Amino acid sequence: MSATVFIFVPLVVFLVIVAPLWLILHYWSNSRAKQGLSEEDLQAVEEMTHSVEKLTDRINNLEAILDEQHTGWRNRNH
Repeated sequence: MSATVFIFVPLVVFLVIVAPLWLILHYWSNSRAKQGLSEEDLQAVEEMTHSVEKLTDRINNLEAILDEQHTGWRNRNH
């Protein structure tokens, strides 16, 4: 067997099997990325936003309580 066979066979296998799959999967993933968030993702983002708002309110309430009961607590911790 000559050296050209060792180069030709893998090249043909690559061009017939690997390259088309690579291109199909590449453009499939690009099209999915351009579609945006799914309904599930949007719902999860809304739930997380709601949780963040609740936690922010809790932190503000705790800080107000600390301000009222222990004046100057911020200066001692920083």
